[in-house]
Amino acid sequence: MQIKINGIKVEVQPHMTILQAARKAGIDIPALCSMEGIHEIGSCRICVVEVKGARTLMPACITRVEEGMEVFTHTAKVRRARKTILELILSDHPEECLICAKNNQCELQKLAMQMNVQRVRYEGEYSPRIIDDESPAVVRDSAKCILCRRCVMVCSQIQGVNAIAPIGRGSRTIIAPAGRESIMNSPCVQCGQCVNVCPTGALTEKSHAARVWEALEDPGLYTVVQTAPAVRVAIGEMFGLDPGTPVTGKMVSALKRLGFDRVFDTNFSADLTIMEEVSELIQRINEGGQLPMITSCSPGWINYLEYFFPHLTGHLSTCKSPQQMFGAIIKTYYAEKAGIPADRIFTVSVMPCTAKKYESQRPEMHSSGYRDVDAVLTTRELGAMLKEAGIDLLSSSEQSFDEPFGPGSGAGAIFGNTGGVMEAALRTAYEMITGEELKNLEFHQVRNLDQVKEASVDIGGMQLSVAVVHGLGNIKEILEEIGQGKSPYHFIEVMCCPGGCIGGGGQPLSKDPEIRQKRIAGLYMEDQNLPVRKSHENPVIKQLYREFLGRPLGQKSHELLHTRYQNRRELIHSAY
Repeated sequence: MQIKINGIKVEVQPHMTILQAARKAGIDIPALCSMEGIHEIGSCRICVVEVKGARTLMPACITRVEEGMEVFTHTAKVRRARKTILELILSDHPEECLICAKNNQCELQKLAMQMNVQRVRYEGEYSPRIIDDESPAVVRDSAKCILCRRCVMVCSQIQGVNAIAPIGRGSRTIIAPAGRESIMNSPCVQCGQCVNVCPTGALTEKSHAARVWEALEDPGLYTVVQTAPAVRVAIGEMFGLDPGTPVTGKMVSALKRLGFDRVFDTNFSADLTIMEEVSELIQRINEGGQLPMITSCSPGWINYLEYFFPHLTGHLSTCKSPQQMFGAIIKTYYAEKAGIPADRIFTVSVMPCTAKKYESQRPEMHSSGYRDVDAVLTTRELGAMLKEAGIDLLSSSEQSFDEPFGPGSGAGAIFGNTGGVMEAALRTAYEMITGEELKNLEFHQVRNLDQVKEASVDIGGMQLSVAVVHGLGNIKEILEEIGQGKSPYHFIEVMCCPGGCIGGGGQPLSKDPEIRQKRIAGLYMEDQNLPVRKSHENPVIKQLYREFLGRPLGQKSHELLHTRYQNRRELIHSAY
């Protein structure tokens, strides 16, 4: 059908909203609460427009187009209404822009500049402020909340967790866990997806930057950093590069300039995870263990299962995540090899994920006798630290990861996206089971951004039935089938965040709808370009087992690389 926007004829589809139609025509209508396809309730009213014949201004994000409709997006009446709404929001918002974690990335701040708001005409008492910083991963500041409910929708609709909701009415409304409790006393899985969609500084990750700076400046500490695969295709965005641009060598160089004694690649421990995980899967298949086996490398997913389906934790692989495996290896094998006391080694990981902060502080993550990982930086935090140190990522030279671990395999690289763990596992499982070389390494059945992907893979005459799920809201039905004993699968990969780690809660903020696909493409490019593309062919992995671990699932591997699970619901409720 055809409508007019500001006198310009626009061809639109009948199901479109005015906001969608305007964007198609290259006309910007500001919006705060709207997230297309997820949250379209018109609550903030910033997007109001005039529609010829309508009695009132109409919210563009929820008003559907009609044949012959005439829309005016920037009349004096519209601009006056938007400005008044924005001023009312700002009247209850702390004036802390310069010291806010979202400074220069705050959507409210950008709208104030766009609408030329230079003073707030409305004065009055501020709403009571609640700062909830008990979680090791996420901080909530109620004073900066504008009640857009985007966090509520992503938590309920995308993740299926429902950890937060609006409480109270009118001006007394706040967004909080039930009973106004701390996030730590809620089902929150610490995934940080709420942080990614929050337009202001009401939800942020808990920064470990200060403790990392302190460690870097301590001459008595030997600082070691590992970087996850998803970081190298995202951190460039903070320096103006296109999403998905791999900056591996420059990132390594920048970390060395920052002051780290050694820079290692988490791809290495992703390969190590595959060795242990595939061996565990084969053992379960051969010896009648609990099937399906489910991956355990996503800490937000572990938190979810421990809270909502604790009776199914026996289906989880007992493998630690690559982050924690590397920490344990650094404080044992590497400490011995380098001749450095483990208590002098400070291990840092750079992750795309806020839940990794929670994972690093779990009480069971000290199998070496020391905390496996001492601090976790998100991609955003590392970018901020580089800028604070005056280090320009783009002008940094290309450098390689340090020995003895060096780069991991291409299989380790694709761990960062949905389907990547499964594909890496299948490459190794095929050759471990059959003893034959796998000719075609690409398992396209488990690639793409479908919410649930299924495949049946022929491995030496055995049909291995697998599934890949990303986004916690998509796993409930599969878990219920497992609980009923009806699951058709042998092996399931679950990633907490949409798209996998590339869409993690610690990645650079972006409103680009294609952001995840671009980052995934960058990781597959890394896989294609690495000389070793199978985890079990990584020469350093072979050396580690030969010199230190012995064999997959051996006694030392079990002590250092495997973990146990708990009923998180009972732990939380026992704390009340």
